Amino acid sequence: MQCPHCQHTDSRVLESRSSENGQSIRRRRECLQCKYRFTTYERIEFVPITVIKKDGKRESFDRCKLLRGIVRACEKTGIPPSRLEAIVNDIESRLQQDSKREVTSQEIGQLVLEYLRQESEVAYVRFASVYGNFQGIRDFIAALALLQSSEIERAHPSWSQVEEASVITSS
Repeated sequence: MQCPHCQHTDSRVLESRSSENGQSIRRRRECLQCKYRFTTYERIEFVPITVIKKDGKRESFDRCKLLRGIVRACEKTGIPPSRLEAIVNDIESRLQQDSKREVTSQEIGQLVLEYLRQESEVAYVRFASVYGNFQGIRDFIAALALLQSSEIERAHPSWSQVEEASVITSS
């Protein structure tokens, strides 16, 4: 492994441990020339996934790009970085487990929204506003209404049945 400080190619491993729920190995290394210490991660290399963008362009799945988008949506929400990494790992695992090698950016966006809905309402709305290309306040109101209705349904599943019954009887 090349030292990031002096570019020497020999280093020794000081410590190794499982990381990211067993999805990678974290290694603490020391350069044999300059004694600089650094951390590396070893991950399983999966079959590449191609993302189909809204405009039809195709690009390779980039977990760093996904993480940046999630981090941006979660700024100042108090969600720890380790949780954001775990979300990206889960999404990447779900994509890898699917037999499709191509996935749309909309599918990835929906997966992110699933996770963010559980983590933070603020992060959910922030991500939805960029992902959904919100144009004005009406888009925010619609997203908030959707978020609120799903929260009510989750807290009181029988209420949605009551609403349906009242709609049927009032017709």
